[in-house]
Amino acid sequence: MAAPLGGRGAPHRPVLLEETLKFLAPERGGLFVDGTVGLGGHSEAVLKSSADTRVIGMDLDPSALEYTRQRLRLFGNRFQAFQANFRAIAAVLQQANESEPSGILVDLGVSSLQFDSPERGFSFRFDAPLDMRMDPATGATAAELLQQLPESEIARIIFEYGEERHSRRIARRIVERREQGKPVTTTTELAELVRAAAGGHKKHQIHPATRTFQALRIAVNRELEGLGEFVETAVDLLIPGGRFVGISFHSLEDRILKRELRRLSGHCECPPRLPVCSCGARKAVEVLTRRPVVPGSREVEENPRARSAKLRACRKL
Repeated sequence: MAAPLGGRGAPHRPVLLEETLKFLAPERGGLFVDGTVGLGGHSEAVLKSSADTRVIGMDLDPSALEYTRQRLRLFGNRFQAFQANFRAIAAVLQQANESEPSGILVDLGVSSLQFDSPERGFSFRFDAPLDMRMDPATGATAAELLQQLPESEIARIIFEYGEERHSRRIARRIVERREQGKPVTTTTELAELVRAAAGGHKKHQIHPATRTFQALRIAVNRELEGLGEFVETAVDLLIPGGRFVGISFHSLEDRILKRELRRLSGHCECPPRLPVCSCGARKAVEVLTRRPVVPGSREVEENPRARSAKLRACRKL
């Protein structure tokens, strides 16, 4: 178990750990790629499963990588860390002089380190600059997006990525503030604006700002871009019999994973009357999860952040 993070006393709990190990089957040995290594919980379990496993861990967040390097240093050269987006998996394997992994994992959630670091601006639990970048050195912050984008685009992002029905009202309030020379720049300002626009929340309901924060995080980090192409690349890189596991926390992510695994298992998504398949369906994998695997009640009770997790897996033919 990793040490508590940020002095807050909450140890890192990898989501759906037992289920991930079941589908990855790392006891076979070989090379495994953790495309979103985060704080290293999944990677540590893979390395412990067999002395013959090696792991390449990738992440955009330099702070998470440094933490994980220290956490897994006892495994020596069996673990290598690279600061990169999981979509760059082919380039990272080439850089590491590796090929044909036995398993590939991608956990699309935000790490505990990011949520629990006030200065990162991921959570409205802290009053902090509205940043939300997984790589703090590159790209526009959430505050900058809200300052630059037109009202219609802000509303689209909040509606599509957050599934927030009050998206237009929230976008209108954001633009009104910046037109008054008071742009939204902190997490508290945004949370209070959303609460005022969308109304308060009752007990046992999520905070009214949750969906808006989620939507902005997805937009800032371009989390959905290229996800489908990544799944296909990952499958092509695996050895025959290799396993792919994807864990999502958002319905749009899960939809992409489901669609790509179906297509790669040979299910054509083209309209019935189309004379030739144009979706690229091919029999490359066996889907191992007919339905997404979700956390049990005990895991959700111990780690509430796991409540929306869904796992899908396949085996390369």
